[in-house]
Amino acid sequence: MKNHSQIDTELIKAYQAGDQKAIAKLVERWHLIFCKKAYWIVKDADLSKDIAQECWQTIMNKVQTLQKPSSFKSWALRIVYSKSLDALRDINRKRENEMEFGISKTSSLEVDKEHIEIKQVLLKAVNTLPESQQVVLRLFYTENYTLKEISALLNISVGTTKSRLFHAREKLKLILKHKNYEN
Repeated sequence: MKNHSQIDTELIKAYQAGDQKAIAKLVERWHLIFCKKAYWIVKDADLSKDIAQECWQTIMNKVQTLQKPSSFKSWALRIVYSKSLDALRDINRKRENEMEFGISKTSSLEVDKEHIEIKQVLLKAVNTLPESQQVVLRLFYTENYTLKEISALLNISVGTTKSRLFHAREKLKLILKHKNYEN
């Protein structure tokens, strides 16, 4: 009896050899898993289906270059993870743009201006952090993921997740403290 990895390996090799039906079998085996993984990250059923579909396009374009067919699972799930994070970034960018436009259009109170300034300073400070720390910060504070969920999502230990979050906070404190001295 073959395990899942062996079946995937055979299907990848068959597809690389020109068997177009092999990819259909891979889609049948993995599409729902991709949708679930994407949903777990983006929390939107329709968007997760779109992400899974986009992943299949990428997989079909790049599977010929996959040198280790036995690594299909981790390779494909990494694509799903990356595309899902890209979608989260796009959503956050759109939200930020909508908020900035909406606030600047309707706001006239001093308090609102102060919030905008604080938000801009904070966003600039976050953007100076390493990408690994930015991702942990955004998942924790913006998307409300737990440390355990973030560690599973990023394929890192909970300790590494805590460390990245701690160091990101410390760097932000220094940056924001420095900004206060400049003003």
